[in-house]
Amino acid sequence: MVALAALVAIIPPPTKNMSVNIVASGENNAGPSPGNTVIVDSTVANAPFDIDVDISVSDPDGYPVRNANVILRGLGGVATGTTDNNGNCSLSTSTSSSPVSLGANQNEGSMDLTISTDGFYDFEKTDAVMIVRTS
Repeated sequence: MVALAALVAIIPPPTKNMSVNIVASGENNAGPSPGNTVIVDSTVANAPFDIDVDISVSDPDGYPVRNANVILRGLGGVATGTTDNNGNCSLSTSTSSSPVSLGANQNEGSMDLTISTDGFYDFEKTDAVMIVRTS
């Protein structure tokens, strides 16, 4: 019991919010473009496809948040990663294990973003990345 109390005592409580910027996003074959919207044509949207997303995470003073766990999920796809020393993370879903797909009559959808690390409040954003089908 003492060991558990000692462990809890050394885990820092969250004290700061994170600032998250989705730098670029896109369908894997088309490449990323600035912002959080992915445009796919009907040919791509009719089959499972990959999404690439680049993000940056910083603290309120503008310093990078290192080693934060990042999860992007939605539309059947999941991508995970960890921020580097500059607070950047590149995420990619995989058609072999967790492809993204839009339903036959679905023209748009979204993916949610979750980021967590010690010393910061968890960041959760629904509809963080939008996927839009064009004809």
